Amino acid sequence: MSAGDATEQIAARANEALAERLDAATLRRAPASIAALTCHGEVVAVRTHGEPRRDGAATAPGTVFRIASMSKSFLAATALSLRDEGLLDLHAPIEGYVPEAAAARYEGRQARITIDTLLSNRSGLAEDNPWGDEHLGESREFLGALVGEGLTLSALPATEYQYSNTGQSLVGRAIEAVTGRPVEDVIRERMLDPLGLADTRASAGLYPAGTDLARGFRTFDDGGSFVPEPYVGTGALGCIGSLFSTVTDIAAWMGFLGSAFDADAGDVVLSAASRRELQVAHTLIAPVISQFADRELDGAGYGYGLVVEHDSRFGRIVQHAGGLPGFSSHMRWHPATGIGVVVFGNSDQFGAGRIASAVLHDVLGAVDAPAAVVHPWPQTVAAARRIDELLRAGQTDAWGRMGPLARNVLRDVPAQVRTRQLEAAAAEVGAPIADAAPFEERVVSATDASALRWTVPCLAGALVCDVRMVGLHDPVVQSIDVRVADSTGRKPRDESPRVTDHHRVVLD
Repeated sequence: MSAGDATEQIAARANEALAERLDAATLRRAPASIAALTCHGEVVAVRTHGEPRRDGAATAPGTVFRIASMSKSFLAATALSLRDEGLLDLHAPIEGYVPEAAAARYEGRQARITIDTLLSNRSGLAEDNPWGDEHLGESREFLGALVGEGLTLSALPATEYQYSNTGQSLVGRAIEAVTGRPVEDVIRERMLDPLGLADTRASAGLYPAGTDLARGFRTFDDGGSFVPEPYVGTGALGCIGSLFSTVTDIAAWMGFLGSAFDADAGDVVLSAASRRELQVAHTLIAPVISQFADRELDGAGYGYGLVVEHDSRFGRIVQHAGGLPGFSSHMRWHPATGIGVVVFGNSDQFGAGRIASAVLHDVLGAVDAPAAVVHPWPQTVAAARRIDELLRAGQTDAWGRMGPLARNVLRDVPAQVRTRQLEAAAAEVGAPIADAAPFEERVVSATDASALRWTVPCLAGALVCDVRMVGLHDPVVQSIDVRVADSTGRKPRDESPRVTDHHRVVLD
């Protein structure tokens, strides 16, 4: 399938998912909303609803909404760009940049807080979402005095997840300390302008007159009625939640970040390595069941300014929500495919995260998205081919010729034991089929570049074979496993489902 055909398929599935998930009961919770499915940074399907100002003008694809805490990803990316230039040390005490922070205490003693722990929400500062919303527009003098009085930590720094707006705002103060510029200007100069995100700005007042700007509203009766909600101001905490944007700009932002996992990822604006650093969990979010009840996850954590989910079917999904009085927003993307979703609504009861999660899951399932794309080492493939040739030739005792083997292989399970096990399996499934498909077509999955799983079709069933290499200068085999396949012919019997079952293997 060509790239164009694949995009058309994704768009078709997206329109179906958007229509299903944006039902009347959902749409009634906000005067206006917009949801878009994106692919590699481009909007491929969009659905709009309502009137963003309740003045008769309909929501358009370019309507500007407030994105609230989605702003934290821009703050974190800017901090890492300064780190890469040697201007910020993520692991130095924050008081080196914000002297007032030296007064922070845990159980009466001074606490060591770093930019790393602040960005990853494990600084020990308590969760402060409602408080942060109310104080977004406070002055820098106000925040400085507040921090100088001594912040009280509820946990030891670097030990557990707590979402702290105050903590992340200290990163903004550190950025200002090393640049001598307002953090909003630094974010614009380092991220927004170079990426061409002209519709993403730090306050409503920065847009020209006549801009299609959504106003905020609140409902306390599930959308039965709405009252206008003035914009929360932009001040000392603005760097953690003040940005406004469009689905087109956020699509480009998601594409820029997600592309860091591509084999040919570039280092323009922010290095691919630093972009990946944003999207790797640094802090475990627990308990995952209660906080992500609508999804089946193997785990979840906070990166730098982003939440990282490990979906039990689709693997890595990166996301962040935004919520302020009058607005609900969410962005999420699947790095393995470049597919993402952006949802905005101008009511804090809209539930943008629930919608975005459902739409992305629907589309990934509809296109049978891989959980990851793996390129095995040439040595992995060569070892697997050699083992496959010997097994298909019925040479069940040829372990010495399946090398190069690490010393542990025939010590962990001696050759004669391996032979008996393989002969027992062969007695159950019969001899290998002589005219089986080529090796490439029998590859099933790979956990990573050092491993490979493939099948050997037999007269009465199949064998599932696994090889794993150790990453020396010249990789060698460190484990070989041959088992009888289950009814699918792709997994060993009694093996539970794994996300690696859905890895796509590319043999270079």
